[in-house]
Amino acid sequence: MSNNKSVMPTYSRFPISFDHGEGTILWDENGKRYLDFLSGIGVNNLGHCHPKVVEAINTQAGRLIHTSNLYGIPAQEKLADRLTQTCFADLAFFCNSGAEANEAAIKMARKSMRDSGNTSRFEIITAINSFHGRTLATLTATGQEKVHRGFDPLVPGFRYVPYNDIEAVKSAITNYTAAIMVEPIQGEAGIQIPDAGYLTALRKIADEEGLLLILDEVQTGMGRTGKMWCHQWTDVVPDIMTSAKALASGLPMGACLATKEAAKAFSPGTHGSTFGGSPLVSTAALATLSVLLDDDILSEVNAKGEYLLKKLEEIKDHHKLVKSVRSRGLMAAVELNSPAEAVVSVALTRGVLVSCQMGTIIRILPPLTVSFEEIDEAVSILDNAISDVF
Repeated sequence: MSNNKSVMPTYSRFPISFDHGEGTILWDENGKRYLDFLSGIGVNNLGHCHPKVVEAINTQAGRLIHTSNLYGIPAQEKLADRLTQTCFADLAFFCNSGAEANEAAIKMARKSMRDSGNTSRFEIITAINSFHGRTLATLTATGQEKVHRGFDPLVPGFRYVPYNDIEAVKSAITNYTAAIMVEPIQGEAGIQIPDAGYLTALRKIADEEGLLLILDEVQTGMGRTGKMWCHQWTDVVPDIMTSAKALASGLPMGACLATKEAAKAFSPGTHGSTFGGSPLVSTAALATLSVLLDDDILSEVNAKGEYLLKKLEEIKDHHKLVKSVRSRGLMAAVELNSPAEAVVSVALTRGVLVSCQMGTIIRILPPLTVSFEEIDEAVSILDNAISDVF
């Protein structure tokens, strides 16, 4: 494990460093094996070092890594075509992270309103306990006081309402409202799944009030819930959607996808990214999409997700301290009636990576390629960890 003192301490790191990985498995510097049921926080949806992605990266790295967006980038153009074919969007903007993708969405919403003559409309309604990023605008969009703390004055123009509360959204709309921005499932808040009609009702409100609907699919997208995009479990069509995390299998990439009408706000000079959509990351994303879609990975996600939920429900039956379990596809949570950090730490020492959210929730995000046997092993370790801690 590295003890480097030159890295700013923005993370409370576990005392472990990894050396290599394959599929669901990571090995630390001492050769100990771990089941990665966090997937780099929803990044390694295809597992670690998928051979087709690795081959694509290696080949492209030997040809061309970067050119400016002042010139055409064929791999980026192919990626835009492939991504827009998976969803409602007509156009894509590429950047380097989910925060940057959400920043682009915020800018697009504001400028779209201004361009249409609604110059007073700049506010965006977001949800309490949401998470949209760490830039100044996206941390302000994030509905968590702990994320805001120490960075005020925050960017004006955001109003927060309880998640999954349609009446609260209606009450928050004013003459200044430009858009509604939500996650289809709140990930950082501990896999909070809204009612079935929530997104449909938001779309209806947006249409009635002349607002844009922005869906943050940074964590829920790229097959995580069993559909390519989580909102595709409904008939809802957003105006803008953001993606990142699993988009390029670990290389830094984000995308803001939008309808032609919304994307009109972005003309030359209005937005940009030096590294966004470079030849290397676009090639990695194309390979990721090829595996995800052409190799039919999605067809197995729901079966694996149902199996995972069944095993987690067995944990709930074993432990009175388990308040609830929930999941959509391979995005799951075990909520305790007590602090969960100790369980996460014990699970790590026994070879399973999960995370603690909101103090009492264990978040579980295995790769979409996880096997049923690996689910059995990880859940058994988690079950025993809960027993030993409590």
